[in-house]
Amino acid sequence: MSRGGRDKTLERQDGTDRRCIATGEAQPRVGLIRFVADPAGVLTPDLAEKLPGRGVWISSTRNALENAVAKGMFSRGLKRKIDVPDDIVTRVSALLTKRQIDSIAIARKAGKAVCGFERTKEALWSGRTRLLFAASDGSEDGKSKLRGLAESARIISVLTSGELGLAFGRDFVIHAALLDGGVTTRAIREARRLEGFRS
Repeated sequence: MSRGGRDKTLERQDGTDRRCIATGEAQPRVGLIRFVADPAGVLTPDLAEKLPGRGVWISSTRNALENAVAKGMFSRGLKRKIDVPDDIVTRVSALLTKRQIDSIAIARKAGKAVCGFERTKEALWSGRTRLLFAASDGSEDGKSKLRGLAESARIISVLTSGELGLAFGRDFVIHAALLDGGVTTRAIREARRLEGFRS
């Protein structure tokens, strides 16, 4: 994955493209969010993509979701009357954030994530880093020093230090690195969706 670029390997593993009902563009599922209607007809985000029933896809951006809600696109896409919760945008943002934090925590437990400036720097020097997290509220000086070492690692700066800290069982974390490994793939996917939604 190139700095700020797209992970072609992840997109190939992702399977068939899906069409965003808000933009009309077909794209890999890695950059989309699936929605379904629950039995009562309430719009439900299906971030794990496992809920039964007809689903529709939205680009993982706040703007695409807001447009789809405003224009009643979910009822058309799901071919039934849909009750869209007033807080659906806030709810999706919270769910994406939780999934990102959980994916980092899983990588940490598997020995594939490190935090702290020095340990992150060592991981970058090793050349095994796939994803570099820099807290959005961290100092620009520290971020720029690590960015210079990142080379092919994707740099993500959408989690706050408190949110990143949750993944490591700490009050806050400013810098973290995810290393090569199977558990890292989920974290990369979640990072891509959250980055698109928070940008």
